[in-house]
Amino acid sequence: MPKMKTNSAASKRVRVTGSGKLMHAGTGMRHNLEHKSAKKRRHLSTDEVLATSQAKKMRGLLGR
Repeated sequence: MPKMKTNSAASKRVRVTGSGKLMHAGTGMRHNLEHKSAKKRRHLSTDEVLATSQAKKMRGLLGR
């Protein structure tokens, strides 16, 4: 039986931590950054843990 292919779109958006959690980059850091305060930009730039409901679906796409 052939190997299961990883969904490449999902693999570009999500990474798996050592403990198995799924991390994703937050929103709001694409444009209009000059209007946002430095504090807001700092907080938006951090990666966040993916919600459990979404993580279950993502694991299937990643083949895990």
